[in-house]
Amino acid sequence: MKRRAAAILASLALAQGCSQPAEEEPAAELGPPISVPDDFPPLPVPDDNEPTAARVALGRTLFYDERLSRTEEVSCASCHVQQYAFADPNRVSSGVEQRTGTRNAPALVNMAYDTSFFWHGGVPSLELQALGPIKNPLEMDMALADVAERLSADPAIARAFDEAYGEPPSEFTISRAVASFVRSLISGQSPFDRYQRGELEALSEGALRGKAIFEDERGECFHCHVGFNFTNNGFRNNGIAASDPDIGRAEITNKTSDEGKFKVPTLRNVGVSAPYMHDGSLATLEDVIEHYDQGGRGHVNTDPTVQPLELTDADKADLVEFLHALTDQAFLTDSRYADPEP
Repeated sequence: MKRRAAAILASLALAQGCSQPAEEEPAAELGPPISVPDDFPPLPVPDDNEPTAARVALGRTLFYDERLSRTEEVSCASCHVQQYAFADPNRVSSGVEQRTGTRNAPALVNMAYDTSFFWHGGVPSLELQALGPIKNPLEMDMALADVAERLSADPAIARAFDEAYGEPPSEFTISRAVASFVRSLISGQSPFDRYQRGELEALSEGALRGKAIFEDERGECFHCHVGFNFTNNGFRNNGIAASDPDIGRAEITNKTSDEGKFKVPTLRNVGVSAPYMHDGSLATLEDVIEHYDQGGRGHVNTDPTVQPLELTDADKADLVEFLHALTDQAFLTDSRYADPEP
């Protein structure tokens, strides 16, 4: 087990911008510890979990803490790796005892702006989302009461919870701390962003051609991947295989018309978050574009905007170049998001 006691104290002191020992520091003041680009919308935050330096720092520590899993070998970061935009390079992730599920672990990028979570959109907040992987028997397989007991036995962690929430570890405070860190994962410094802000040389000629295809009927991408975050936060059947057993959104709504529909993901940092789709079935961006160019794979609920595109090889290459221009290298290496005890 990693030495999380030292890590939480160091992380909290860093977040508060202090050089004194953490034991001597007062509770963190409410404030804006999350950096958001000026051209992004205001950061949505719940009234009962306003972000503070202490809450974000605590959540960061918990995100990398294997004690949240039954076997103490799996953390949130096991499936959400920073260099891959907090996605998993494997088709499906491994949980405790190498158990695997059926869905790909999505990237955690600008999730503060999402309106629902998980591929089926089954929960409405990051706070509730944080509980799912901990309880899931295929992931961390841990009761929240047992997690709270483990964390309470660590004096440094217990003090950090008191700093952040004025309460000991519990299902309420654990979920809110993890959510606070995930809410802080803001990406908005890609070449595309620099271009939008007036740095016209930030996009190559090929990326500009790909952008034009992306934004008109040649690519049809703009119907779902819209706005600053490249998602409409909706649910679409993007032409999955007719034989795909995963019913997606219908798992929540029980509607036949929702079978095979999944949450529309952001495309930010999509160049590093392979493999793609809800099941990780497409290995590369080239595979994704080929999927759409062919009009999907035949599911009866395929969205009407998914039709054969007849793109040329040059069109496809330009689209790939544009999608790579959505990669924010600073986000992938930002020390604020890294393991506080590597």
